Amino acid sequence: MSENPPNRLSREVSPYLLQHAHNPVDWYPWGDEAFARAREEDKPVFLSIGYSACHWCHVMERESFEDEEVAAVLNRDFVSIKVDREERPEIDSIYMQAVQIMSGHGGWPMSVFLTPDALPFFAGTYFPPDDRHGMPSFRRVLAHVADVYRSRRDDVSRVTAEIRDSLGRSLSADAGTQTPSQDDLESAARGLAANHDSVNGGFGTAPKFPPAMTLDFLLQVAARRSDPTLLEMVTITLRKMANGGIYDQVGGGFHRYSVDARWLVPHFEKMLYDNALLARLYTRAWQYTRIPFFARIANEILGFVEREMASPDGGFYSTLDADSEGEEGKYYVWDHSEVVEVLGEEDAPYFCALYDVTDRGNWEGKNILNVPRDRETVASSLGISVAQLEDAAARGKCGLYGRRSNRGRPGRDEKIIAAWNGWMLAAFAGTAMAFDSETWRIVTKKNAGFLIDRMMEGDRLSRIHKDGVSKFGGVLEDYAGVAWGLVAAFEATQERRYLDTAHTLMKSTLARFRDPGDGTFFDTPDDHETLIARPKELFDNATPAGNSVALDVMLRLALYFGEPELDRAARRGIAAISPLAQRYPSGFGHFLGAAEWAAGKPREIVITGDPSKETFADLVRLVGRMYLPNRIFVAGNDHELPILEGKPRDRVAAYVCEGYACQAPVSSPEGLERLLGQHD
Repeated sequence: MSENPPNRLSREVSPYLLQHAHNPVDWYPWGDEAFARAREEDKPVFLSIGYSACHWCHVMERESFEDEEVAAVLNRDFVSIKVDREERPEIDSIYMQAVQIMSGHGGWPMSVFLTPDALPFFAGTYFPPDDRHGMPSFRRVLAHVADVYRSRRDDVSRVTAEIRDSLGRSLSADAGTQTPSQDDLESAARGLAANHDSVNGGFGTAPKFPPAMTLDFLLQVAARRSDPTLLEMVTITLRKMANGGIYDQVGGGFHRYSVDARWLVPHFEKMLYDNALLARLYTRAWQYTRIPFFARIANEILGFVEREMASPDGGFYSTLDADSEGEEGKYYVWDHSEVVEVLGEEDAPYFCALYDVTDRGNWEGKNILNVPRDRETVASSLGISVAQLEDAAARGKCGLYGRRSNRGRPGRDEKIIAAWNGWMLAAFAGTAMAFDSETWRIVTKKNAGFLIDRMMEGDRLSRIHKDGVSKFGGVLEDYAGVAWGLVAAFEATQERRYLDTAHTLMKSTLARFRDPGDGTFFDTPDDHETLIARPKELFDNATPAGNSVALDVMLRLALYFGEPELDRAARRGIAAISPLAQRYPSGFGHFLGAAEWAAGKPREIVITGDPSKETFADLVRLVGRMYLPNRIFVAGNDHELPILEGKPRDRVAAYVCEGYACQAPVSSPEGLERLLGQHD
């Protein structure tokens, strides 16, 4: 660590901000103090936004923010503010749109220059220490911006006015008035399919990000239409990703993205949100296809999360860095000689043949483990059985995991983010149901309890928890994400407080986040600090938009609680966003899934009777393992909910209602399976 004395960031809890606490830059956290000083001294503000697992954020820190000369310029001519985008997504959203408007692209680290009134007038992302590849050096940028602010105030005022107007326009929904039909949704699916990579899976070319939400929507349409073409797109992509280097073949869990088209070379950071969305997707793909490989990957992802991302009190940490010991990917790659040393002469040839390990390596002289050939082909080429190959692979992964554990570990950002925990809670709960896993059910209860007891007060939710402290008011994605997870947790455990808390969160969302103009939701509540714009994210980007999740959850809660106003609110929001989603379906994967619910006839499944009876448990297990994306589920006699009214509770029976019509109750798993119309 630098010998510089600590700056103001040393009082923060964010690992990203603390990484900069000994920079010579006189950093401020976001807040009134920084802007008051900028106004008092009439200086522009340098706003730097990033996150702890961001590789190029670390590079810019080493090159510029730890440089005494650069720091001297920043301290003399600017007031410098550092923001963790994961703590303050609403600030990141506003200024990222400004960066995109001014430069045509965005990314992190984000570098934005503001007036003392927080209005942006110059922006970019990473700036190198010297002129390089057509990019100006950071020193040159600082000199230029300081000069513009001092001597060309009219230009600054003109730019800030234009940006403010543009932000206002870009944050407005091109509101529609009709919810999309199933034909509209099938058209969106065809549009997505046109960009599918039939060789490598995924969509488009490199770099490739795991398209979890898009695949989930395509799976829903494939199931509804019994469409083998769409299903193949999903299964090819899921296989290619899980066999690629983007998947940690030793420890489980997905890296952030692949720099190549065939999923081999990842950007090595691991994000909680990717693994939440992908664990849920692989589970749902298994429910529909019964392909054992998908079940294995889903459970491996959750095993990685429980082992390496879970806090002792039940929360989930946010990220693992790409770098360790100063090198990107060092923790995850292998020399051929080390693999042979760990595995021995007998197993090593089998393991290396399966996982593409060679003397030459497949990335910068090292080996990223991946599975380019199927196990049957590899076993045949080696003259052994698939079972022998699998045994050698299992022993090899165990041995390499042990060896790897002695390496310098990637940094872990131990912020617990409400929204991301909600998404992961949904994954654990859904997988607990699908595989009737008591292990995952225990994790589900622990995380749900943590979110309710440690991050909520009344109907208010905090965004961040770290070191025993919850801080920052939750934004839309937090309220929606936690509610989503809690509904799934209720279905997996039947603990009523989870459902009631989800209901409370969505009632608060309606009251405090809703835009009365078009029925969508702002990212910030009505009592949030005043920013230069009130952000509203409609697109599902790397993570589902708060709007998409909120609308999805409201549709479900409307059925659980028999509240038509929740259903009307959700459908109005879906109608408003629908024109955008139909034009740009690749940016609305989760939203399109919610629209599938709105366009169809969701099922209400109720199981009554004594939970201690084996038949009751058999019925619950059946519902859990079936692919039923558009259903709500209640089991037991303890709940006073509208969907239980009029149903006798003195015997074990299953009730299925759809479109305001109920089938005759059944009392056997076979009968319920017939009602639900799906067979193994």
